[in-house]
Amino acid sequence: MGGPYAASVASLGGLPTVNLDIPVCAVLLLLYISFAATNMTIFQVNKRRQHKFVLNALMFGFCMSRIVTLTLRIVWATRQHNIRIAIASTIFVNAGILLLYIINLILAQRILRAMQPQVGWNTVLRASYKVMYISLAAALIMVITSTVITVYTLNPHIKSICRDILLAAVTYLLVFTALPIIHLIIVLILPRRSDAETFGKGSLESKMVIVALSTCLCVLIAGFKTGVSWGSPRPIFMPAWYHSKACFYIFNFMCEIITLGILTFSRIDQRFFVPNGSKKAGDYSQQSEESFPEREKEVSSDDVTVESR
Repeated sequence: MGGPYAASVASLGGLPTVNLDIPVCAVLLLLYISFAATNMTIFQVNKRRQHKFVLNALMFGFCMSRIVTLTLRIVWATRQHNIRIAIASTIFVNAGILLLYIINLILAQRILRAMQPQVGWNTVLRASYKVMYISLAAALIMVITSTVITVYTLNPHIKSICRDILLAAVTYLLVFTALPIIHLIIVLILPRRSDAETFGKGSLESKMVIVALSTCLCVLIAGFKTGVSWGSPRPIFMPAWYHSKACFYIFNFMCEIITLGILTFSRIDQRFFVPNGSKKAGDYSQQSEESFPEREKEVSSDDVTVESR
């Protein structure tokens, strides 16, 4: 063990340069800063009206992580031989997107619970969500660990083990990303129940379209990363087309920007709001049009381990 050692295989996005990467990163930074400010403004305005909606805060957190990611890439472009900055930049590229995956699952979960209460509120399924969130954190740890160890060793056997761990982690992330689509399919194929509930503003169809579009973009991002990871390693001086900077920025940041636009401008804080403390079938029906501004729900304890304070 030693190092860190410079990469010997081609990676997604390649080595950043001052002339190309810094202008692109600067434009993306402006977009992420704008979305961060917008989502925090929505969150604070709603909070003052006793309408707290944590998912806007999560999107703000995602934007902040991307601001850090792009800042690191700009720094890396000016210090191309600093391997530690390269490692940090790579880790942030892979880590930040997980918040969008979680948001999509929460939104799809709310649709399933409203339309199919018997399925959505099932005890086994509720426990499964907790397992999936824990597994998501474990997959992230696996990605970070394998990435770091790879640049600190020249041992081919250790590198091979790290690659296998990385492939397992990114494949799980792809499966996790597709879960909201499975929720929507269940809602569509099962007969509508008499005890189905309504929540938030807007029609069920509009909610499903929002979740479907956002999820498909995230599946595209995760699928591209998984495909690149499963591809045969190529020498750093012979990168494939999918290692190009165009693919790096389009299949990562531009898809994320479009997803942020869908979730922000569709006002999910209004459409996907459910009453505070919803824990069982029938709780969504506690909300009425008159009490909408007052009876608020952040994210229920079964949605994700984030609590409003």
